[in-house]
Amino acid sequence: MKKYTANVFSNAIVYSLDTEKETEYDNLLVESVLLLQLSGEMTFETSSDRITARSGEVYLVRKHQFVKTTKTPKNNEYYKALMFILKEDILRRYAMEKQLETTAKYHGKSNILLPESAYLKGFFNSLIPYTLNPKHINHPLSELKVKEAIELLLLAKPELKNFLFDFSEPHKIDLEKFMQTNFKFNVPIENFAKLTGRSLAGFKRDFQKTFDIPPRQWLQNKRLSEAHYQIEKNNKKPSSIYLELGFESLSHFSYAFKKQFGYAPTEITRIK
Repeated sequence: MKKYTANVFSNAIVYSLDTEKETEYDNLLVESVLLLQLSGEMTFETSSDRITARSGEVYLVRKHQFVKTTKTPKNNEYYKALMFILKEDILRRYAMEKQLETTAKYHGKSNILLPESAYLKGFFNSLIPYTLNPKHINHPLSELKVKEAIELLLLAKPELKNFLFDFSEPHKIDLEKFMQTNFKFNVPIENFAKLTGRSLAGFKRDFQKTFDIPPRQWLQNKRLSEAHYQIEKNNKKPSSIYLELGFESLSHFSYAFKKQFGYAPTEITRIK
């Protein structure tokens, strides 16, 4: 398998990924991302959306989200994409330079398909030479590229101002509702704490009060219960659901399932 990832800019980070096999992973976005799909498809699932980015499409994906991402080559071509991270420190400096009002909180869509734009296409074309000849490119060029992206996004959709310049931190949200919605994401406990607006210690304390069980144990129990339901009621195969439910391998899933229920996931139909 050929897989190539380049972290090109030090401040305005560009990733170029080139792979011939489907890959899947979970992640926490701490910065907003501008994505161009070059070939193949990227399916990204958040707590509110499931979106497939196809060749030629440009998406703006908001920070402070868990994302389950699947990268799939198509038509005998390698999967290729560019992800340009809009670093918040540069966004802040831009807002100060332009004397922009940054107190408004953004309440719109978190994942936006941008309209076709010759300007955005030209911007991404200007990045491709750096991915073909990868080097760490430091300030000030990296900062200029972020500012160029900001200008082009506002030119394409002026209403993105609040999306880009909302610097508020995640507030302390309803823990039970959040966990019931996001339990499938295979990310560290620290990331759950961050998106609920809590320190790690505060998260563990509030979690124990809410669920009367430690978070890691609750997550495993919840994922296994969901797996049991999907296999029994929806006839799903263990091999098709273990990744989407936050297990890293089929063997780990099968072992945990049997330990929890006393029988293997493949035996459910036999004992019904």
